[in-house]
Amino acid sequence: MLFGSSGIRRKFDQKLVDTALSVGSLLAEKSTDILVGMDTRTTSPVLAHLVISGILGSGGRVHMAGVVPTPTVAFNTRICKAGCMITASHNPEEYNGLKLFNPDGSSFTQSQQKIIESRIDLRQWTSWQKQGSEVQVDGITPHKNAILEQVHPGSARPVIIDCGNGAGSIFTPGLLSDAGVKTICINCNPSGTFARPSEPLPEYLGYVGEIIRKTGAGCAVVHDGDADRMMAFDSRGKFIDGDHLLMLFAKYTGAKRVVTTSDASMIIEEVAEVHRTPVGDAYVSEELASWGDFGGEPSGAWIFPMISLCPDGPYAAALFCEIATEWDIAYEIDSMPSYPILRESFHNEAARDLVTAMGASSPTDGLRISGEDGWCLIRASGTEPKIRITAEGKTLARAKEMLEKGRDLVRQAKTA
Repeated sequence: MLFGSSGIRRKFDQKLVDTALSVGSLLAEKSTDILVGMDTRTTSPVLAHLVISGILGSGGRVHMAGVVPTPTVAFNTRICKAGCMITASHNPEEYNGLKLFNPDGSSFTQSQQKIIESRIDLRQWTSWQKQGSEVQVDGITPHKNAILEQVHPGSARPVIIDCGNGAGSIFTPGLLSDAGVKTICINCNPSGTFARPSEPLPEYLGYVGEIIRKTGAGCAVVHDGDADRMMAFDSRGKFIDGDHLLMLFAKYTGAKRVVTTSDASMIIEEVAEVHRTPVGDAYVSEELASWGDFGGEPSGAWIFPMISLCPDGPYAAALFCEIATEWDIAYEIDSMPSYPILRESFHNEAARDLVTAMGASSPTDGLRISGEDGWCLIRASGTEPKIRITAEGKTLARAKEMLEKGRDLVRQAKTA
């Protein structure tokens, strides 16, 4: 399977190189104008050039945006027929990949992905008289202006920004600065290597809370490698988990219909009508195209349909800063219900085969087992060779029981 839960992603190798060239050719076959952008990884330029070569060699027209966040590519795809972002998102630097977008900012649907997968070995080269063309475009300015038309992130206190040396480095600091926010930037140089693991998990971000307390900052926002994700800290320097951020955004925006994933907490159902999808922002995006006011998943991917159908980390960062000026975020989070959620993952090279053998129709969608006052989800990662287990219960004891149930099912599958 070429596509995972969020685009094409693998360690940089010959297969990824060949895939980039083929995807470019296939995009040009169906679309005359394609927007291309890339993140800060050292392998992104060569993959971008391969995608561009595939487009040009098949007679397409490339709109090259350069190094930009993924949501910037998604937003600007409205001027084209399709968009292609070179990124491995939150994966380590040795990975890279491609995310493909429709003009409304949504990821390619499963049916579109299957067409690409079925034709990946085909390249439709045109004659020398019909080669394509390339133009450079400014994707940052229109995306930034669109955010600032909708969100007003004023701040009386400084805001910490940690971009993890990714593509957000060239966007979010300027976005907040243009809005009059005093910023303190950490890891905001787009170096191509990451000073911290790119995934914005609390175990990688312990230093952020200490910086908030020492500087008196009002909050902090954190991105992954391509800035489609945004996580945050409150004024106490406390990390806010994704389930409570989902609830915070839903409450502040007045969203009554929320799309989220099968691994999200039950708490969101206390403030909105909820549709659940398999894990992966592409699934949330596809559902939001026909239903819902707001969507997201606890990993930090927040989708605001009023801007586009792609997770937009900079938009979320600006909105979080706006909330911080109007609400006491720490108080709001403390006032929300909280059920224990336990998450664990472990390496397994045969993760997809194992989860399929357990009875899942799709290994990356996984199996969700519901019980009284709790549930667990067992799934293969869509981006790494890992099995992930998520369990929630209305009590810690119940969450532990559901987690152990998931472990038992995996152990049984291994020995079968």
